[in-house]
Amino acid sequence: MSDRLSVLKTYKLYVGGKFPRSESGRVYEVTDAKGKWLANAPLSSRKDARDAVVAARKAFGGWSGATAYNRGQILYRIAEMLEGRRDQYVAEVADAEGLSKSKAAAQVDAAIDRWVWYAGWTDKIAQVVGGGNPVAGPFFNLSSPEPTGVVAVLAPQESSLLGLVSVVAPVIATGNAAVVIASEKSPLPALSLGEVLATSDLPGGVVNVLSGRTAEIATPLASHQDVNAIDLAGADETLAKELEIAAADNLKRVLRPQPVDDADWSATPGIDRMTAFLETKTVWHPTGALGASGSSY
Repeated sequence: MSDRLSVLKTYKLYVGGKFPRSESGRVYEVTDAKGKWLANAPLSSRKDARDAVVAARKAFGGWSGATAYNRGQILYRIAEMLEGRRDQYVAEVADAEGLSKSKAAAQVDAAIDRWVWYAGWTDKIAQVVGGGNPVAGPFFNLSSPEPTGVVAVLAPQESSLLGLVSVVAPVIATGNAAVVIASEKSPLPALSLGEVLATSDLPGGVVNVLSGRTAEIATPLASHQDVNAIDLAGADETLAKELEIAAADNLKRVLRPQPVDDADWSATPGIDRMTAFLETKTVWHPTGALGASGSSY
């Protein structure tokens, strides 16, 4: 028998491309579906939430200004890195959600495929939701989508990885920066995802991952003046109502949660979660007549 002690994994937050502990130093116990201890996760504070917003705002300019093609390459790289650590995530999802290895593997594979799916949309969404408008008059009139800004994302509580990816990927695919609150009950796959993001060419601060009490972290984010939108996927009915009221103070965009029974994260996602956090910019430009024929450019 070996007398070697195993090296237990220390889970940390992912903020600004770095892995800090919670500002308060607090942790909470995470258990599997049977109540067995898995790890201590950081218990984020309001200060951690504010720090994450600062990091997201700092990263937003560069990320939103990157070409759509480049963003697609980076999202595909995330899928590559996740594929390379597939066994780790299968084990974490199985423990987190009480699934068999085969069912957990299916969830992880779907999460990898979801990154690839959104990677393909980065340079196509503008053609779908933008274009030329047929206005009356001698004008060019063009509408194009632009990212909303910093988006707070409450990850689904029951789907620790696939649901998480399904709400984070569309936010950053369109050029937004995200502050993500991991599932309170099952945060470990989300915290591990930070390790993948850190090695995937994604600029630090584009995605920031916090763990802890969802209500405790979400409340200051909902009222934060530098957060432009919030996705309430992981909020229950009572918390969602409170956060909507707080978000109204600075006119945040709010994506309301769907009933748990209706949240089928394995279904083809569509583009709704991308368009939810896009603004439309419309540009007018006069045309000019060429010659006696009256043709214009």
